[in-house]
Amino acid sequence: MRAATGLWRWRHNPLRRTTDLAEAWIAFAAAALLCVVVPLTGWAAGSSAHGSLQRAVRTQQEQRVPTTARVVRQADGPGSGPRTADTAGEERLRRSVVARWTAPDGSVRTGTVTTSRRQSAPGDTFPLWTDRSGHPVTPPMRAGTARAHALIAGLMAAMLTGLLVEIVRRLAVRRLVLTRYARLDRAWAATGPDWGRTGTGS
Repeated sequence: MRAATGLWRWRHNPLRRTTDLAEAWIAFAAAALLCVVVPLTGWAAGSSAHGSLQRAVRTQQEQRVPTTARVVRQADGPGSGPRTADTAGEERLRRSVVARWTAPDGSVRTGTVTTSRRQSAPGDTFPLWTDRSGHPVTPPMRAGTARAHALIAGLMAAMLTGLLVEIVRRLAVRRLVLTRYARLDRAWAATGPDWGRTGTGS
């Protein structure tokens, strides 16, 4: 609104310079981009991320099978499950145990896995996710988690787009200000030597 008001105010002002009008138009264009392009960019990025993550959720739910594992004994080393950034950060809160579970094909498997139970005695049971081959895997991503990640992706895209618009606006205004100063310097250089002495006869 301030950009549009500035455009109207400078429209017929006799003191208006070309750089003033250009600066007002740049502000108007930046405001329009912030109101239209930035939300659309965030929506498009969030929608794309949401679609991809929901497909990943469905794929994981199809490929991963829940089962129940029974503790055999405490493990001496870390679990044999997949090591990712998330699981690495959770290892300090999880315990490794030797457990026995049934694979999707009906065979009985035994291996070292991690559990969130702080105390696991032999015979205790806990939920475990495996792939179709019976190997322990992390639980599938939840739909709510996918939506949250998609929302964050959309917000980040919108913020980055808005930041880019503001950077371009500032660079353009800086260029106009430098041009304005250069014109003032040339005008002062042309009239400066005679300043205050016009008509004195000196």
